[in-house]
Amino acid sequence: MVKNLLVELGLEELPAYVVTPSMEQLRDRMANFLQEHRLEFQEIETFSTPRRLAVCVRGLADQQTDLTEDFKGPAKKIALDADGNFTKAAEGFVRGKGLTTADIRFEEIKGEEYVYVTKQESGKPVKEVLANLAPVLTGMTFPVSMRWASNKASYIRPVHTVTVLLDDDLLDLELFGVQSNRLSRGHRFLGHDVEIASADSYEADLASVFVVANPTQRQQMIVEQIKALEEKHGIQVEIDPDLLNEVLNLVEYPTAFLGQFDAKYLEVPEEVLITSMKNHQRYFVVRDQAGQLLPAFVSVHNGNDQHLENVIKGNQKVLLARLEDAEFFWREDQKLEITDLVTKLEHVTFHEKIGSLADHMKRTKEIALYLAQQLDLSASDLADLERAATIYKFDLLTGMVGEFDELQGVMGEKYARLAGESSGVATAIREHYLPSSSEGALPESQVGAILAFADKLDTLLSFFSVSLIPSGSNDPYALRRAAQGLVRILEERAWPLDLKDLLAQVYDLASLAYNNQAEVLTFIQARLDKMLADDQMAKDIRTAVLASTTWQVPQLLATAKWLTKQAQTEGYKVAVENLARVFNLAEKAETRTVDDSLFDNLAESKFYQAISRLDLTQSLPASLDQLFALSPVIADFFDNTMVMVDDQAVKNNRLALLASLADQAGQFAIFNQLQTK
Repeated sequence: MVKNLLVELGLEELPAYVVTPSMEQLRDRMANFLQEHRLEFQEIETFSTPRRLAVCVRGLADQQTDLTEDFKGPAKKIALDADGNFTKAAEGFVRGKGLTTADIRFEEIKGEEYVYVTKQESGKPVKEVLANLAPVLTGMTFPVSMRWASNKASYIRPVHTVTVLLDDDLLDLELFGVQSNRLSRGHRFLGHDVEIASADSYEADLASVFVVANPTQRQQMIVEQIKALEEKHGIQVEIDPDLLNEVLNLVEYPTAFLGQFDAKYLEVPEEVLITSMKNHQRYFVVRDQAGQLLPAFVSVHNGNDQHLENVIKGNQKVLLARLEDAEFFWREDQKLEITDLVTKLEHVTFHEKIGSLADHMKRTKEIALYLAQQLDLSASDLADLERAATIYKFDLLTGMVGEFDELQGVMGEKYARLAGESSGVATAIREHYLPSSSEGALPESQVGAILAFADKLDTLLSFFSVSLIPSGSNDPYALRRAAQGLVRILEERAWPLDLKDLLAQVYDLASLAYNNQAEVLTFIQARLDKMLADDQMAKDIRTAVLASTTWQVPQLLATAKWLTKQAQTEGYKVAVENLARVFNLAEKAETRTVDDSLFDNLAESKFYQAISRLDLTQSLPASLDQLFALSPVIADFFDNTMVMVDDQAVKNNRLALLASLADQAGQFAIFNQLQTK
């Protein structure tokens, strides 16, 4: 007979961003507990609101499955003494399994007998097993935790109620000093405490007190209500998935409504209005059928539609205050001069150990101009880059960015255009922040990409130079994100730059004084390794590619992908093993000079000719195909040629021959670090 199990934690209001992950964590922990305790079940339903986390286990077995396990013990010659009595070794073995020597049998394995015992354990009733349920709940982890009252343990928020029902039977459980009972809290304003009659009645019992416990149902209600507003008013509402999930976890009984604001605020840049509504107030943006922003918003009220007019007025009043601020800053910022703001950056600290923002910009500019030389920028792009690098942080001192820091760069572009700066300069000012996340958008312009790269590189080198290096998960200055941004820009733009050489040259720039170059290289290498691992690249392929002599990031990433694909083909193993033999012996070479007059067999000559014909300047697949195509030639060379002979001249010549191939192949990967077994 199967049962349904309900477990609910009633908590103080949870931060919206932890609700969904915590609900999923509770589901996974419950599933693991049931599997570990041999309790079969059909499915686990999840529930959550800002004030509760719950799961309902459907089709739960009424007792554990029986357990039968065989255990192998010591050899018979150790288990029995000379008189045929069981030794202490045998007695200790069975005692550890909760059995006696009477349970011992002997079984033969490869000509020798060993002690074996079989342990059988009858399944316990489900209620007895669930008495050990508490760690499932107390062991949950959160981004932040707190202590309250006299509790020594911490949790995301104080626990107020605990409900554990097996069908309609209340189970005894205590967490954080709270004894389990049937009470669950209804809507904060519309409802009251309610008794949960059974696991099956959970949703209905909460619905009676204006709580929609099922997040999928709550989300569907929000979307349907927004769609109804769209149809009624002939508008389009931008339902951003992240915002929808956040709003979902702020309400227990949702009611969507349409609010409005004065059309005069549409003169403020759209990005400012959207930030005010979406980021600060959790409002959905409203547009007309042509996609133009309307002086309206959609919000979701935590309650029903009673007195909704007052709710709308209250939300409009709160938004009005933000729009007034935005309009004021927009108007006042236009009175400022970019040159004056840049001068003031000399008094704004980038970091107390590093210097001012102006210092940071000067270093970034020097790196950017050096990059421009390497990339052969056009005269117009070079002029834009130099100007952008001179002023690109000025918007940090504007009132708008001071109020809405999410608009860094965005407002810089707006104000730069108003001040008469070129389109290239204005765009680069916005794009230098990109990518703003690990998978975020990348700069689209060449000038913006160079400025973004130089800014991130100086940030990385500056913090490493004063030994502010991330350790463990601690990364307060987002240096891992900066390093990943560097790699992604190099990959996207396909710049023909060797990253190792570039770093060495930047460290040598006369006016820059960076330290800890080796640590920077190791750090970037770790970022590359993680990116490759995230793309499911095998560890040996990552190691071999990252050890290559050329660090052109697009080539490096493409080589790893090519090798991963080739590893599934029939000829991969032989080709890699032959190249690995070349690399193993090439390590002993003292010279790269090959004298073909010292060849004494045809295999040597063919090997030499094949290497001479290599053209590894073609596309990456074509170049690697050439290396793999050498496999028969390499095999023939080793079958017919002894490399480590007594004649030193011949030996060194053969090692040089191998080294000449290893040097060329090494720009892609160090092939003797690949695994083929």
